Amino acid sequence: MLKATIHSLLALSLLATAGCGKEQPPAQEAASAATPAGSPIAVTHPTPAAAPGTEVDLTGIARAEGGKTIAEVFAEKDALADANVVVRGKVVKTNAMIMDKNWLHVRDGSGAEGTNDLTVTTTADLPQVGATVVVTGKVALDKDFGMGYQYPVIIEDAEVTVE
Repeated sequence: MLKATIHSLLALSLLATAGCGKEQPPAQEAASAATPAGSPIAVTHPTPAAAPGTEVDLTGIARAEGGKTIAEVFAEKDALADANVVVRGKVVKTNAMIMDKNWLHVRDGSGAEGTNDLTVTTTADLPQVGATVVVTGKVALDKDFGMGYQYPVIIEDAEVTVE
C-alpha cells in the first residue's frame, strides 16, 4: 500500500472515532458485528452539535456582506458548485488535522435539519466552538470520504476569519 493511502486510512479512522461524538445506535452496532471484516458499512452520523453543556446561541447572526446563508447554500448548491461563497455563522464543532486539514461545522440559524449545518475544511487555525466566523471558500458537492462521511455540500480549503 502506498504511504499516502495508509495515511488517509488512519486519518479516516481518527475521523470515525472523533467525528460524530455519539455512539452508534444498537441497530448499527448489530450490523457492524454481523458484517465480515473488510466489508463496507454505510454509517449515518448524527448532525454535529456543540459539546454537551456548551450550546451555541445562533440568534442575531447577520448575513455576510455579499454572502449567502447556510440554507441558501444548500438550496442553491447546484448553481454554486465549484464557486466561491462567503458565509457568516457560528462554529458548533471542530476537528483538528484530519487528512491534513482542520474541519469545522458552521451554523447561522437558517435551514432545517439536514440544511442547517455546513462542513468546512481549512488549513487555518481552528476557531473555538461558539466563535462567529466568516468563511470564504469553494463549494463542493457530493463528497464521499468513506466510512460514512458523505457531504452533499462542503466548503473546501476555506479562509476562516474570526470576528
